[in-house]
Amino acid sequence: MGVSMRDLDPALKGAGQKDGLEIWRIENFNPVPIPQSSYGKFFTGDSYVILKTTASKSGALRHDIHYWLGKDTTQDEAGVAAIKTVELDAVLGGRAVQYREVQGHETEKFLSYFKPCIIPQEGGAASGFKHVEAEEHKTRLFVCKGKHVVNVKEVPFARSTLNHDDIFILDTESKIFQFNGSNSSIQERAKALEVVQYIKDTYHDGKCEVASIEDGKLMADSESGEFWGLFGGFAPLPRKTVSDDDKPVASHPPKLLCVEDGKEKPIETDSLTKELLDTNKCYILDCGLEVFVWTGRNTSLDERKSASGASDELVRSTNRPKSQIIRVIEGFETVMFRSKFDSWPQTTNVTMSEDGRGKVAALLKRQGLDVKGLLKADPVKEEPQPYIDCTGHLQVWRVNGQEKNLLAATDQSKFYSGDCYIFQYSYPGEDREEHLIGTWIGKNSVEGERASALTLARKMVESMKFLPSMARIYEGSEPIQFHSILQSFIVYKGGLSDAYKNYTAEKEIPDETYSENSVALFRIQGSGPENMQAIQVDSIASSLNSSHCYILHSESTVFTWSGNLTTSDDQELVERMLDLIKPDLQCKPQREGAESEQFWELLGGKSEYPTQKIARDGENDPHLFSCNFSEGNLKVTEIHNFSQDDLMTEDIFVLDCHSEIFVWVGQQVDPKSRMQALPIGEKFLESDFLLETLSHVAPIYIVMEGSEPPFFTRFFKWDSAKSAMLGNSFQRKLAIMKNGGTAPLVKPKRRASVSYGGRSSGLPEKSQRSRSMSVSPDRVRVRGRSPAFNALAATFESSNVRNLSTPPPMIRKLYPKSMTPDSATLAPKSSAISSLTSTFERPSARDNLIPRSLKGSTDTAKSNPERNSDTENSTSSREESNTIQEDGEAEDVEDLPVYPYERVNTASTDPMPGIDVTKREAYLSPDEFKERLKMAKNEFYKLPRWKQNKLKMAVQLF
Repeated sequence: MGVSMRDLDPALKGAGQKDGLEIWRIENFNPVPIPQSSYGKFFTGDSYVILKTTASKSGALRHDIHYWLGKDTTQDEAGVAAIKTVELDAVLGGRAVQYREVQGHETEKFLSYFKPCIIPQEGGAASGFKHVEAEEHKTRLFVCKGKHVVNVKEVPFARSTLNHDDIFILDTESKIFQFNGSNSSIQERAKALEVVQYIKDTYHDGKCEVASIEDGKLMADSESGEFWGLFGGFAPLPRKTVSDDDKPVASHPPKLLCVEDGKEKPIETDSLTKELLDTNKCYILDCGLEVFVWTGRNTSLDERKSASGASDELVRSTNRPKSQIIRVIEGFETVMFRSKFDSWPQTTNVTMSEDGRGKVAALLKRQGLDVKGLLKADPVKEEPQPYIDCTGHLQVWRVNGQEKNLLAATDQSKFYSGDCYIFQYSYPGEDREEHLIGTWIGKNSVEGERASALTLARKMVESMKFLPSMARIYEGSEPIQFHSILQSFIVYKGGLSDAYKNYTAEKEIPDETYSENSVALFRIQGSGPENMQAIQVDSIASSLNSSHCYILHSESTVFTWSGNLTTSDDQELVERMLDLIKPDLQCKPQREGAESEQFWELLGGKSEYPTQKIARDGENDPHLFSCNFSEGNLKVTEIHNFSQDDLMTEDIFVLDCHSEIFVWVGQQVDPKSRMQALPIGEKFLESDFLLETLSHVAPIYIVMEGSEPPFFTRFFKWDSAKSAMLGNSFQRKLAIMKNGGTAPLVKPKRRASVSYGGRSSGLPEKSQRSRSMSVSPDRVRVRGRSPAFNALAATFESSNVRNLSTPPPMIRKLYPKSMTPDSATLAPKSSAISSLTSTFERPSARDNLIPRSLKGSTDTAKSNPERNSDTENSTSSREESNTIQEDGEAEDVEDLPVYPYERVNTASTDPMPGIDVTKREAYLSPDEFKERLKMAKNEFYKLPRWKQNKLKMAVQLF
């Protein structure tokens, strides 16, 4: 597209550089920016250009341009607004979507910018109309339509205007009445109530009474009598008459027109395909209600303006004021436009659009303008976070036919690809214990057991009165929450269930179930000790990838292999996973390109394998949809610029994040519809409404209102008091209005810990008392605790001294603030904690708790007396300061006495009373400290706290 500075209006230069709205009004045929204080105020005699800039998660800016035409605006001003919209798109690099908005028929996307509504005022600026001067309040009657956004229109103040189908707002000087037609929905009434609040704040300075009038109550109360009195008394309402606004636009098959020299030429075709669109031309796709203008990348600005004018004339000449005109550019077509075609390629080549954007940016930069918004943004690189407290209690069951078998704590992280599993995770929430129940479905599992797993999990949720969230997870598509809960996750080939073994026998398929004595290759992945996985893959060279590290073993031989694209962090994960898979064997490290012959022999010979960097799919910007599911058909409506208030308690919504989806179920949804939550999620993935190639095995979360987990609420500015309210949407909003704009505090009932299958979370067996990060029975517990200890810790323990042997999770708060003691409370309770914890059965320590890289460093320290001498000197110097540095913080240990190891360790039969149980090691003499922990104090306290804790746990000092 040819662009010159003469084509660009000076008022539009520099627009779209940051997230938010920008609005221009057409005055004397020129766009004039209006102040933010006037955003949302529109005059019926004016035309406006509105730019919405949205910053995506990738850092790039997306633009939507609207031009709004008041009912009294002139045709000339409307034409200028349309042309300036095309020019603004050119300023932004020619990739914005453009919408024509007509007063009274605005798109939901446009109305979502100005929640709860817009109420155009009579008059105008550029058109010569006079603004209505502030004078005595005029009684007005409005009709409100819309379930998600509200279209407000002023109607004649007469009883004959009212009907049973709509909602009306009567605005008088001293009181605002909301009349709810008997056929209107609760959701519509709730949205109209937001308009009442807007009118109250805007036109009454928040100082007037509000009354709700129910259709059919007649004179049942004084407010109803007062309302009908304003209409001259009650009389039966007339049946609603169909106005022009209510008449639907006649639908017809899409018609494709080519625009050349300002004239439209029909394209005769039996099938609409993308190949019909020429990049050198502009087209109009007339679908009745929607009229699309498609512009090729190589068209000129004049050609685009001509196509825009042709579409306006088409709508005007056919008398279709409700028709929406949407203009799209090649390479950035909307989902709605693409869906009109019988075939559309999944990917489009946007190289030219990037080039065009760069040319525009270069042009504007030469004029001294800021063009950072026009340049391609680099993706924001960030590690995914679990947004869940990872210190809770976990139970895992393997599905076997129609039953489920509880796994021992030592096997909770061992899964088989031919099996299905159910897990229940209970964790401390903001003010109560929360639960997540999920299914994990192996790639090679039997169909019958997949259905059985979902049924059993659903029954668990039902038995807990639908309080837990539910997850459906397929092997290979696990979300970060799942990995963070299990921490160390191993997937073996084959299966242990009877159904899997019977299936392989019937089909005569070789049973590949993992054996320690066979050749096995594991791919190692994850982001750290709190999130690491070992996935068994085919033991052949083509299974390797330069982006990963691997463990290869055969009986007593163990190799590790590090790809050229891996980091030291990846290699540390290999060491940690070795401790779980083959803890007692010496490994032989292999670097890519320097492998031994024995390594290739175990893999059946050397062959080609991927060497390109694997790009991780990032989380997309979320989209919220309202759902209507009937007879297997799913209809959805997207909620633009959504907030928590859009989640209506009577409805089911889907939050689409591409890599995973959430199905939110309101409290007022009937039980039959509630049971359809998972089918709705599966149907949503299958339908792929945004044409974004959703995976059918993407994780699905079922979230119940009032029990929303933090990894769901993070997408909103969340107020937990709103989700804890009772009643329908209208009753809730009415209560908020009467409470001064804030949700009345409804203290939720505290829930006791619940566990399915007749077991409590505090099982007496050793296997259920704790959870370990590893699969070894000798490993020290990472984050689970017995109920007795949890109860005591909730009263006495501070969150900054909790027992963690791995780096702390993203969410560190374990207990409600109201239950967290101050530091003064801890000291007198330390002896009580010591006395209680000393009675708990503790797992024995193992050297391989420490990663092999750490063990090597401690061995070196032991074998180097000169280094030990140096560290003794530094330790002596350290002790003079009488402080301990941990994670950059100084902890005062002044005048701590020295006690023998036998009196301060956790297994002591004669423990010292009154010691600080969080600093047991600090009571040791320097010599005994070094003997037990294999390093001097100054080295020890330079380590991160989680590493300190691991070392202390290994010698029973934590």
